Amino acid sequence: MNRELINVIEQISREKGIDSNTIIGAVKSALQTAAKKCFGGSDNIQVEIDSKSGEIQVILIKKIVEKVTNPKEEIEFEEAKKLDSEAELGDEIGALIEVGDFGRIAAQTAKQVIFQKVREAEWDTVYKDFIDRQGDIVHGVILGQESRNYIVDLGKTEALLPYKEQIPRETFRRGDRIRAYLCEVKPSAKGPQLILTRTHPEFIRKLFAIEVPEIYEKIVEIKNVVREPGDRTKISVLSKDPSVDPVGACVGMKGSRVQAVVRELKGEKIDIIPWSEDPRVFIAESLSPAVVERVGINEEEKSALVVVSDQQLSLAIGKKGQNVRLAAKLTNWKIDIINESEYDAKRSKEKDIEIEQSMAREIQIENKAREEEKA
Repeated sequence: MNRELINVIEQISREKGIDSNTIIGAVKSALQTAAKKCFGGSDNIQVEIDSKSGEIQVILIKKIVEKVTNPKEEIEFEEAKKLDSEAELGDEIGALIEVGDFGRIAAQTAKQVIFQKVREAEWDTVYKDFIDRQGDIVHGVILGQESRNYIVDLGKTEALLPYKEQIPRETFRRGDRIRAYLCEVKPSAKGPQLILTRTHPEFIRKLFAIEVPEIYEKIVEIKNVVREPGDRTKISVLSKDPSVDPVGACVGMKGSRVQAVVRELKGEKIDIIPWSEDPRVFIAESLSPAVVERVGINEEEKSALVVVSDQQLSLAIGKKGQNVRLAAKLTNWKIDIINESEYDAKRSKEKDIEIEQSMAREIQIENKAREEEKA
């Protein structure tokens, strides 16, 4: 039977990836708990297990006294001498307890503790495996859906893809393979909780790192990512090698690299913007696919006035203001857009005001000169 115990421990160790010494420690703890329950909650019980043979020894430690007042923790001197001829008053002596004497209740207690300890060890292994992968893309299989949240099998454990972390209008069926960004790994009373997302901007950054070797090799850097999941994403990119075009590297031959990301996102539009130190240039590029005529900036207020042709106005603003809204987030500048007609009218009005002000100044000068002549 003892050898069977070691075989079970080795099997659990292989299947769960848990160190066998951890499981043996759990068994020792379980037997100690069972012994305490069986013998009245005494704390003077030791359990030893031979990791090779599986031999179990449960030892009840008692103090040698002249007269016993607590039979659970003490033994009379004369009785101790029968067990050990060299026993002395005040010493401690151990007596072996047969494991089979624990009874049904004690055995059930041991079983429960073993199960709990093994489960905790398994949780600890999962936590250690995935805490280092937090912030990375993981692959899994859809197991099902609960309250609009997807349960995803990651192999060693399950993860949750909450409804709010799903791309709008995106659906999965049981058995579908999925890639997602592991945004959180946290311990809990029921084991580690793994939270996935497909809406986080970092998901885009990681997807491009997979598809674009220049990003993985840090030749091209993604400076910023802004996103409205399911609709449009804008990323700004910078090349650390003058010979490498950062936008071209991300787009790939015939658009192969960016299209791989677009397919993963089920058709979400992606604008790749070359980053620039010049805010005028960067703001103009950020409004892609619209073509910008001119950009005026107020550095103190960090605001910009962008002029586009009449035909480009709706494209620059985007559906429900999405394009200009994402451009503002990407550049961290407040952006106002007007068309050329409005700009020309504004400039004409400003010129009229300048002429009126100039004429007023000339009249003031003439009036002042007349007053001086009279004086």
